[in-house]
Amino acid sequence: MNFIAALLEQPFLQQALLVGLLAGMASGLIGPYVVVKRIGYMAGGIAHTVLAGMGVAFFLGSSPMVGAFICAIIAALLIGCISLSGIDQEDTLISAFWAVGMAVGLLFISQTPGYRTDLMSLLFGNLMLSTRTMVFGLGGIVAALAIILGLIHRPLVAVIFDEEFTRLRGVPTRALYLLLLCLVAVTIVVLLQAVGLIMVIALLTLPAALAGHHVRSLVGMMVMASLMSMLFIGAGLGVAWQADLPAGATIVLLTGIGYIISLTGHRLNRLFRRRQAASGTERSHS
Repeated sequence: MNFIAALLEQPFLQQALLVGLLAGMASGLIGPYVVVKRIGYMAGGIAHTVLAGMGVAFFLGSSPMVGAFICAIIAALLIGCISLSGIDQEDTLISAFWAVGMAVGLLFISQTPGYRTDLMSLLFGNLMLSTRTMVFGLGGIVAALAIILGLIHRPLVAVIFDEEFTRLRGVPTRALYLLLLCLVAVTIVVLLQAVGLIMVIALLTLPAALAGHHVRSLVGMMVMASLMSMLFIGAGLGVAWQADLPAGATIVLLTGIGYIISLTGHRLNRLFRRRQAASGTERSHS
């Protein structure tokens, strides 16, 4: 059965697509801030620390998503405070969060009966296990994310592009920075549903970076990144269904290919323009 026919008939596939599209919207909303502010490494630290919360939740018999949200927010605040403190070897400390978080998570998951299947879903995602509850839950989270970003977009842009001047104007830049990291943490947990822990940073950053090749405004990047994320997730889910491949890996592979094509085209276009400008300068001198 082809993907379109299956999509019309199978409720679980419809739910998988809806969860994927919601994850794509979340990625597009927050990804441009991560790319422009250049906090991808911090996002990676938060993402891999999340496994500790999920592991503890599994071990205690609680919802792994609740554990993920709690741990993600705590990790975001700790990593943000480390960054703001100006401490030496900041990257080393974030790497320590990254490694210790994964180690703690794996230890707790290994002590939970039936952990192997759960571990694979956590690390690589499994959209096919999406439920209606997840659709409504993620829909509410994405809506809240959009509302919060709409309320703080202007001061957040000011913090990203000129933090010192914004601070002198009395804007609470540190609080906004920590809030941004918390929103990144929430988005990471949302994206876990689509592509899993290992590949979440690719989906968070690559569509936004791709959008940056074609638009200059942050709002434009958010719109284009959301559309591209949803396109890659929908196409990846379709290809994975047809070829019997893991959905998360297929989505990230298509996203990576799309980014490389865009980057190549962007650089070739810049090279062509430079040569045209140089040619025009030579003609004016002659």
